[in-house]
Amino acid sequence: MDGALAQFYDRLLGVLRQSLVRDGDWSLLECAPVWADNTTSDNFIAFRWVRAPHEWMFVAVNYSPQQSQCFMRTPFMELGEGTVRLQDRLSPAVYDRSADDLRARGLFLEMPPWGCHVFDVQRID
Repeated sequence: MDGALAQFYDRLLGVLRQSLVRDGDWSLLECAPVWADNTTSDNFIAFRWVRAPHEWMFVAVNYSPQQSQCFMRTPFMELGEGTVRLQDRLSPAVYDRSADDLRARGLFLEMPPWGCHVFDVQRID
């Protein structure tokens, strides 16, 4: 196994060991089109785990062989107000977004074929 693939699996196994994944409540998330006539939102699978009032994880996978875009809907009141930080556990990506915007539109995602994100979610004020 090459080094990059081994690192990916090490990070993925680290995610799977979290108590949030074992003990949290799982729910499927909606992935909505970014614009009319763009059906690539159908290529996504997205879900979340939540365990405590401020312990969340969002997962999104572009389960297709083409570049795809969507708004991953996150209409959860427990996001509160202010800013939410989404830190990908599988890459160095970090996104700070308004909680109000996440509830209103969702998280914009544009992902390569077979791409995935596992976001730790934290409120920052």
